[in-house]
Amino acid sequence: MRLHPAVVGAAEEVLREVLRFTGPADVIISRYFREHPKLGSRERNAIAEGVYAVLRNKLAYASFAESGHGPAMRRLTLLGLADAVGVDNLGSLSAEETEWLQRIAQIDRNSLPVTLRANLPQWLFDKLVERDGEAATLELAEALNRPAPLDLRVNALKWKREDVIAELSKAPILCEPTPYAPLGIRVMKKPALQNLPLFKEGAIEVQDEGSQLLAQILGAKRGEMVVDFCAGAGGKTLALGAAMRNTGRLYAFDVSEKRLSKLKPRLARSGLSNVHPVVIAHENDAKVKRLVSKIDRVLVDAPCSGLGTLRRNPDMKWRQTPESIVELNAKQVSILASAARLLKPGGRLVYATCSLLDEENEAVAQQFLATHEGFELVPMKDILEEQKVALEMQDYLKLSPHIHHTDGFFAAVFQRKKVA
Repeated sequence: MRLHPAVVGAAEEVLREVLRFTGPADVIISRYFREHPKLGSRERNAIAEGVYAVLRNKLAYASFAESGHGPAMRRLTLLGLADAVGVDNLGSLSAEETEWLQRIAQIDRNSLPVTLRANLPQWLFDKLVERDGEAATLELAEALNRPAPLDLRVNALKWKREDVIAELSKAPILCEPTPYAPLGIRVMKKPALQNLPLFKEGAIEVQDEGSQLLAQILGAKRGEMVVDFCAGAGGKTLALGAAMRNTGRLYAFDVSEKRLSKLKPRLARSGLSNVHPVVIAHENDAKVKRLVSKIDRVLVDAPCSGLGTLRRNPDMKWRQTPESIVELNAKQVSILASAARLLKPGGRLVYATCSLLDEENEAVAQQFLATHEGFELVPMKDILEEQKVALEMQDYLKLSPHIHHTDGFFAAVFQRKKVA
């Protein structure tokens, strides 16, 4: 059944606003849907996926849109919608537009110039090619430009993974265990999870497998004092609380009260009572200082470029700049240094990002070690062996969508040296 003709106009309106890059695409899209409550779920899905298709393929689509007739924004919108739902499902197209879209669909994407195939900003493409070579960069870009699967984490306090998979299959929802995270489930499509009893009772949470592994390598145990230093909406906090079997004390710090407020309903569903959300003004807040040298483990999922999450947030590649990376570096170094003070001798510190860039990852880890003699790097291969995770790494965790089918993640593990 064809979509209502109004969908094209609505998608064009949303796309125009998103391409101003004044804020995250998902926030802009959600606001538009709230302001237009008469749109049905099928229409909303088409609009959202059409906009994301343009963001993923922006350079190639801009090149394609130089042909054809009519306003350039409409041509971009039609390319995105055709990618999302197919030409035949679009209503109100002229014969000329239909013929143009069908002609574009015949183009062999592999025949395009490499920058159009990669669909990455020139500065980012050049940086990755310099490090990894053109072939590897194109392979990575191809993976980043595909929509991500939906990963779930099972709340081990309530259910076992195999039982959740069996329950989901009754829905029916096709899914499989994730290969690395022991509580992860990969869902093949994107069902309305919020309507499932499993979701309502806190048995499952949406969380990328890579994110689950970050929480796992912290190794939080029963009865410990643990801090999730940049907790955000609390996905890793919930995983840590369950790993601690709802014992000890788990502090969820964040500078954004709005982000932290999203943890509350998730916390209520989870059944956890050992989590203490704390809004802080900055990394040197007095609420942080009072915990100096008292904490067993600290996770720093630092503010970063988010370039490892382009499968889910394709607008990030167009919103980041080399200058914004430099600004983030200063924050990352400062936050890591502040978080390190919380640890007891022998305590574990995990620094993590969802970035692909060396300057946000290895460079920060190496700078930390150079300026903090009281800490030593724990090789990631040892941590993964400890946690029984079947991944081959050396000093650091480096996850990539084209190799591991997760978002792009980096992590380094440090230990505070025990006093001699």
